[in-house]
Amino acid sequence: MQTVVDFLKELHLHPFVDHFTVALVLVAILIDLFASLMPARTWLRYAAVTLLVLGAAAAAGSKVTGGWEAERVWDHLSGGQKDALRAHAQFGEYLAYALAGLAAWRLGLQFIGFLGRTRFVYLIVAVIAGGAILYQGDSGGDLVYEHGIGVAPAALGSPSSSESPGTAQAPTPVPTVYVPPPMPSAPSSAPSSPPAAPSPAASTAAPAAPAPSAAAASPEPSPVPSPAAKSTTL
Repeated sequence: MQTVVDFLKELHLHPFVDHFTVALVLVAILIDLFASLMPARTWLRYAAVTLLVLGAAAAAGSKVTGGWEAERVWDHLSGGQKDALRAHAQFGEYLAYALAGLAAWRLGLQFIGFLGRTRFVYLIVAVIAGGAILYQGDSGGDLVYEHGIGVAPAALGSPSSSESPGTAQAPTPVPTVYVPPPMPSAPSSAPSSPPAAPSPAASTAAPAAPAPSAAAASPEPSPVPSPAAKSTTL
């Protein structure tokens, strides 16, 4: 028997059973309200009582499977998470008992004649119970989406705060690939400054004297007298 229970715990049936509880109870209440408007349709009342009995049984299953899930994650929760889970579990337990009593009342309305006079009161109580079902479903959603209860980090056994830091396993280093840094680019040449404007003093200075030409600068060699000229002079 314990093997079967352990197998069912591994299936995490609580959300699955919860959806059946919400659907069966709410549909049963809606059918009962329509049946009150159409008294001749007796089959609606039989359908309503059948669905409500099944919904009460599903609520009991939600209570049991919810306890399994609470045991699984309790040691990995913080103080605020434990308070939220405890409140959800207590309200779910009261709701399961209330739905069992509501189903017994509905059976009495269907099969015990004198209880038929309390049908109007039953419908009011049933609508209140439907609102409580919706509230409990919203509370269960908050446990998951706001408090993170039952999601992977807690469900897979993340270490609690009571464990010493030395027992935590060091993370495995991730191999990296060396990427050489980019080569520095050549600095861009600075823009040349515009040529300086000539000063007024340089523009008004006297023009420089022309340099003497090469012909004027070098004197011509004197002619050497020939021997015939020397003889005539003598």
